[in-house]
Amino acid sequence: MFGKRLGILSSQLLRAAAPLVVAMWLSMAVAQAQTFTVLHSFSGGGDGANPLAGLAIDHAGNLYGTTSIGGVGNGAVFKLANRNSSWILSPLYQFRGVPDGFYPQAGVTIAADGTLYGTTFYGGIAGANCDQYGPLQCGTVFHLRPSATACTTAICYWTETQIYEFNTEPSLFWPNFGEVIFDSSGNIYGAANQGGTGAGGGAYELTNSSGSWTETTLYNFGGGGLQPMGGVIFDSVGDLYGTTYGEPWEPHSPVAYGTVYELTPSGGQWTEHTLYTFQDGNDGALPRSSLIMDAAGNLYGTSSVGGSSGFGTAGGGTVWELSPSDGSWTFTVLYTFPGPGKGPFSPLLMDTTGNLYGTTLGGGAYQQGSVFKLTPSGGGWTYTTLHDFTGGNDGRSPYGHLIFDSNGNLYGTAGWGGSDGGGVVWQIAP
Repeated sequence: MFGKRLGILSSQLLRAAAPLVVAMWLSMAVAQAQTFTVLHSFSGGGDGANPLAGLAIDHAGNLYGTTSIGGVGNGAVFKLANRNSSWILSPLYQFRGVPDGFYPQAGVTIAADGTLYGTTFYGGIAGANCDQYGPLQCGTVFHLRPSATACTTAICYWTETQIYEFNTEPSLFWPNFGEVIFDSSGNIYGAANQGGTGAGGGAYELTNSSGSWTETTLYNFGGGGLQPMGGVIFDSVGDLYGTTYGEPWEPHSPVAYGTVYELTPSGGQWTEHTLYTFQDGNDGALPRSSLIMDAAGNLYGTSSVGGSSGFGTAGGGTVWELSPSDGSWTFTVLYTFPGPGKGPFSPLLMDTTGNLYGTTLGGGAYQQGSVFKLTPSGGGWTYTTLHDFTGGNDGRSPYGHLIFDSNGNLYGTAGWGGSDGGGVVWQIAP
């Protein structure tokens, strides 16, 4: 069809159109230069299945992640190592449910000593009931380290230690999709989706003293926000930032569509400041992910639905920026995804030149999710699709965040699909 239309254009129109056509071809060539490769397809056996989180990478380029199920049935932690141009998966730990936890939705965080820390959404204390519909335990924070003795077998499991078990209200429980972070003293920070004195979840700190970890709830969400789905990040002065998902089943609530918050320490207490409250308009609604911050202190995040393409689940979500100025914050929508629903669930990634990268859970050419890039240009942002998932061997429904290696390769996961149906780990090479 395109060739026939070109055939009927006058020579004058052809000369005018030529630069545009050449630009289109160059753009297509750049897109085609991106090489998508599946590094591992999960089977649901010992390797696990359904990775809902992103990956962590060490200095040697090894990848670490979690699967929400599989292993012995309750999820697993794995390592992917590149050996002679092949990627080899090694299961590091398989969760049993009680007492060590099950269903890890967040990825792992690599500590300075190379050991791993993470959370499980369920599991933990036997008998603790955090679900009105059934006896589901409340979740855990765990630590994984290599065995102290030399491994002589093909599979070398790591040693797991529970450093904290969440309990029922008024305690916080159900840590969700956000990875834990550390401060300079080695204390751990995170967010939990439910519980607390405000019954809306909260942010917590774990402090280590002679090998024993003590939990402190920094803030209980309630009237000023509900249900943080992501984790927290630090700024340069030690304030914490994150998002709350909201309560869309209560549309008349002032925080029904989510918030962006800051927690500021002072005198041993933490004070919450709501930086932005979503309205389910062009701004989007229901942010599920953690935030990122650039060197100038600007915050970047996503909303999973809404935006100018439609309110609520009719919209495809947004990418947005919050910029500080004279004690207030300015909210700007950078991009709106076409609906309906299933927009970005994962945090953004920024490269050294200020480009943003992320994923959408659905949408894309095949409605199975996508990997995208946003490039600042002329006061706006240009959208580029890096990969549209087909739902076949390449997987579908990417939940987790993205990472770069030192060579500029981009890595991520897809929660389902793949040749064995249990999701995949993938790479996009420039």
